[in-house]
Amino acid sequence: MPIQIKNVLLLDNVDPSAKTILESRGINATLQKEKLTKDNLVQELQKYDGVVVRSATTVTSEIIQQCPNLKIIGRAGTGVDNVDIDSATKNGVIVMNTPGGNTLSAAEHTCTLIACLSRNVPAADASMKAGKWDRKAFMGNELYEKTLGIVGLGRIGREAATRMQSFGMKTIGFDPLVSKEEAAKFDIEWMECSEIWPRADYITVHTPLIPQTKGLLNDDSFAKCKKGVKVINCARGGIIDEGALLRALESGQCGGAGLDVFVEEPPTNLSLVKHPKVVACPHLGASTKEAQSRCGREIADQIADVSEGKSFFGVLNAPALSQGASDEMKEWIPAMVCAGKFLKAFMNSNPSTVTLDSYGNVLSKAGHCLKAAFCSGFLQCTTNVNLVNAAPLLAAKGTQITLGKNPDSKESACMIAVKSETCTMNFFVSVISKTPVLISMDGAKFSVPVILKGNLLVFKSSNNNLSTAIGQISNNGATVTSLSTTDAQNNLQWFAVGVNQQISDAVLQSLNAVSIQF
Repeated sequence: MPIQIKNVLLLDNVDPSAKTILESRGINATLQKEKLTKDNLVQELQKYDGVVVRSATTVTSEIIQQCPNLKIIGRAGTGVDNVDIDSATKNGVIVMNTPGGNTLSAAEHTCTLIACLSRNVPAADASMKAGKWDRKAFMGNELYEKTLGIVGLGRIGREAATRMQSFGMKTIGFDPLVSKEEAAKFDIEWMECSEIWPRADYITVHTPLIPQTKGLLNDDSFAKCKKGVKVINCARGGIIDEGALLRALESGQCGGAGLDVFVEEPPTNLSLVKHPKVVACPHLGASTKEAQSRCGREIADQIADVSEGKSFFGVLNAPALSQGASDEMKEWIPAMVCAGKFLKAFMNSNPSTVTLDSYGNVLSKAGHCLKAAFCSGFLQCTTNVNLVNAAPLLAAKGTQITLGKNPDSKESACMIAVKSETCTMNFFVSVISKTPVLISMDGAKFSVPVILKGNLLVFKSSNNNLSTAIGQISNNGATVTSLSTTDAQNNLQWFAVGVNQQISDAVLQSLNAVSIQF
């Protein structure tokens, strides 16, 4: 499902290749070399539906809310802690990154800091430049047969492990999302952090900064480490508690630190930066020509792919878009939007619970897409609703949506069951010849699948009243274009009547019918 992107602003010295690629694929792109203030950024973004940043620009909730034309935020790099993803999602804005763009550069930088710590290279260089020749002051250690503990076994952590193994280091690591078997494929012995601390000679962290990782290395964990352990942080400032690190350095519990990132950047408290056992860099993990060129090219191609509906690789906050990109699902998105509109016509308030039960193998893999499309249909009158924000918006209104699946079914369909204070109902929708249809209501099957298109009247009555109902519709100046009924239950049955125009409220009240426009 394409998200049309026409104009993109490139900030933070994004590689010029991004502009070249975007324009070659029909998207206007502007390189903004000067750093913008918040107010200037908001003013500038009124002209754009896309923006690309690196780490220098923070896209806050306030900025997102003041930029109604914004559709996509691209991060030319891995970390997205400078983008308010929750706010972007609520406002229907896609957030994407380039997950592999700076992997090699960050991994190599990590290895560089490990080597520098082992042989005191920066301090020795500074001594030489000061005119000294003090060989004894810089006695180092070999890396051979030392143990490297890696917290975070994603792309960067694995690449760092592979490179340090070539030095003869033993690699151990932890990642809650990586199994022992998967870690073993990279010659990494998986273990809990509590087991890593006392065994590691060097510890490097490669995780996002989230509540679970903030202060991961602290006074308690340093106390459990080997005396003289060396630590490296090329990920995010705050994963290693800076106060605890300084105390460990001063006591000798920590033998050295390689720091590329800090809680505050640039840091104003220079206690760590100036410590003789610290090798400090100004956030250079991704600062290679190759990484910046790669990230620029990748983010441009990814944005163009989203605009063309080809791929949603790198999108972080809209799984529905990725699932909806397949040929099989493209016809189901409008079907579920129609299902949401259909339900809305019967509801005086938001439902308390909705269950979406899918039938068939294709739909069993697309629960997020079905849910988002259904919610966007239900919220059709709400401004700025799309597949990115529809589900969280409806959830915020108190509606709980449960997904179920029946993959063994030979036919594809979706059953929607609803409960609210005023309504309890269920209905089946499907797709026939790429057209959304209603199959049944409250367990009663329609004689002919009801096409969810144009103007539709739905009401429950006895068969004896059908001719009267048709007469009232005709007297209102409308022409009946289709008619389908269910079997009678307790002498009542459902009627779905297609008409060529909207019907007056008086007729709707007389028929006790709901009118739906698709």
